[in-house]
Amino acid sequence: MIALELHPRIIENKDWATVLFIVSFGLIVLTRNLFENRFHDFIRLIVSDKYLKIYKESSQLMSGFNIFLFATNLISLSFFIQIIFHHLGYGAKTDWVLFVQLFTFLTVFILSKFLIEKIIATTFGIEEIIEEFNLQKVSFRTYLGLLLLPITIILFYNDLVSNSLIYTLIAILLIINLLTYLFSLKIYQNLIISQLFYFILYLCALEIAPYYFLYYLITKFRA
Repeated sequence: MIALELHPRIIENKDWATVLFIVSFGLIVLTRNLFENRFHDFIRLIVSDKYLKIYKESSQLMSGFNIFLFATNLISLSFFIQIIFHHLGYGAKTDWVLFVQLFTFLTVFILSKFLIEKIIATTFGIEEIIEEFNLQKVSFRTYLGLLLLPITIILFYNDLVSNSLIYTLIAILLIINLLTYLFSLKIYQNLIISQLFYFILYLCALEIAPYYFLYYLITKFRA
């Protein structure tokens, strides 16, 4: 007799991810239609500083424009981190539970950081510096998040992605983030110098410490 060994056929469900990607593009289209002029200036951010000059008031940070694009970026970044976890062997990229966990963690982390920043800025009396500085960072990181979305979609639906490509993308994102951060520091250097001591405390407390603890948790988890 011929021995037959049956193996279960595992079919990955990607429908939930497709819906979220459609929602992301829907938010972008909605933002473009509701804030047409602002969106046009925003997509030219990489070649023109017109957007930063027009929308530099702190009230713009919580506008509908930023909220819609913030939600899009959260979806894109959560997928990108999940893809990284998948290639490192810490989860499946089609695991919707893992996505919800990552999305929730990023949302809580970013909003908590923003709230603590407001408290510390008020305590140190440097609200003007921090609000303008944050608006600058949010603008560049939102722009970067939109560029990351199509890349994330390609990575998600492509099963032949190599680890070297993933590491290269991570390195590029970190370098771009560093450059935009330094660019923001240069723009507001006069304001920063006038409150240099408090700004250094702010950097240590909210721009260095949180990411250090994240790195510690990730490396501990990998161990």
